[in-house]
Amino acid sequence: RTAALMLCLAVTACETPVEQRAFSEITFGHLTPISLDVAVIDIVVAYQPSLKAPNVDHEFPVAPATAAERWIGDRLLASGASGRAVVTIVEASVIEVTLEKSLGLKGLFTNDQSERYDATVRLTIEATDFGRQLTARAEAEAKRSRSVGESVTLAERENTWFGLTEALMADFDSAMEEQIRTHLVAF
Repeated sequence: RTAALMLCLAVTACETPVEQRAFSEITFGHLTPISLDVAVIDIVVAYQPSLKAPNVDHEFPVAPATAAERWIGDRLLASGASGRAVVTIVEASVIEVTLEKSLGLKGLFTNDQSERYDATVRLTIEATDFGRQLTARAEAEAKRSRSVGESVTLAERENTWFGLTEALMADFDSAMEEQIRTHLVAF
């Protein structure tokens, strides 16, 4: 019994805890807020991650859905006396695609790209002011992809994921700002 207990303690002592890495927040507070002539801005999160392969957005250090909610909070400002804007997160997904690797002798000496991550974020903004009989809608989508090599470490993969989300949201910010200025002029 004592030997078994000692063996269990030795095995337990050898386990190395997984280091939790800290990533900075993806924010948009450094950008000028976009004022909408509405009294209220509501957020609807229509996108629900599947939490199973091939979806991997739930594994990201900063999930695209989280970054999209932060974008709404940092970039949109309700500055009117009446009316309402509903911002819907339609999609904020990342799909992992397994890539083909070199076979045979070439495969032994090649560090191929093993996975590609296809990210998409799409939001809609619907603004309504019944008093002024106005309704307008803007929609924007951004897509980005990044791949990783077959010898990538977990830390390198997480850095790639974070960079992917950051670049995706920068693209989205530009696209949505243009759509707002085009389609929500009345607001």
